[in-house]
Amino acid sequence: MTKTLTGGCCCGEVSYKVADNFRRFFFCHCEQCRKLTGTAHAANLFTSPDAIEWVKGQNHITRFNYPGRALSRAFCKTCGSALPFESQDSKYLLVPAGSLNEEPSKELDAQIFCEEQTEWHKKGLNGKKLIGFGRD
Repeated sequence: MTKTLTGGCCCGEVSYKVADNFRRFFFCHCEQCRKLTGTAHAANLFTSPDAIEWVKGQNHITRFNYPGRALSRAFCKTCGSALPFESQDSKYLLVPAGSLNEEPSKELDAQIFCEEQTEWHKKGLNGKKLIGFGRD
């Protein structure tokens, strides 16, 4: 039996349930994913579009389709958190891993577009590791 995971946005306006039967899990280092997430890479899980059940707030979601590419993102209109969305060809549901409340069982398949990974991220992976903000 497939486990069900829950997820949602930061402000709580949007929540969903999704089947934990992801096909792929990628960290994407492309420039567009960095810009759209504001982070070093996107972390997306791929599954079928019918794997999701919106619990609340679907009307609080807005979508951005990147011009000239088959790249999209969905966000909460209130807090801006990344949320699951269907690929433009409707073949996949992409679930931002950070929007989940629990750990998915799927392990990372690969890091993609590594040729676009930033130097600050590569160097930062070897940096000091603190609990919380640490102490001065």
